[in-house]
Amino acid sequence: MYVYMTTGTYNFLYKIKDKHHGESMFLMQNIENALLLHESNQSSIFKTPRSFQVIDSNGIFENKGIVVMNTIPITEEERPLLEHRFHQLKTLLKNQRGLSAIRFLRPLKGSDYVILSLWQNEKSYADWENSTSFAAFKKELETFNNPANLLIGSAYVTKYFIPENE
Repeated sequence: MYVYMTTGTYNFLYKIKDKHHGESMFLMQNIENALLLHESNQSSIFKTPRSFQVIDSNGIFENKGIVVMNTIPITEEERPLLEHRFHQLKTLLKNQRGLSAIRFLRPLKGSDYVILSLWQNEKSYADWENSTSFAAFKKELETFNNPANLLIGSAYVTKYFIPENE
């Protein structure tokens, strides 16, 4: 399974999604832009996507809720360690109330791994942010932000909302 992402204006991406209504596509937005996510076993329909292999997944991705992407730009040498440690990260996430789906994504090009989670609503995600599981999750991610680990850059979080009318 693969995940492809492209960004642009909401109206432009909506037209792409509408043209490919049989595909597993999810349109979301935040204050900066819109993002169209495509899950598929086939090649991307996007011209210039960010492309990922799904290493691990849990749950069903739906067209509602809040999407949180933890991006980890990691060196080639650290990839096996991150993939191994993802199991621990996943256990901290998978039983959280309000979590609908999670995907662990390996980049096909570049260095940015993504832990993508779909939450039922903003309150569910906020409750998790205030939990002991989140503190442990954040601490685990911070071990990769140590300069000795040769990170290419700092890990960061991006949030998107799937509009109700989707």
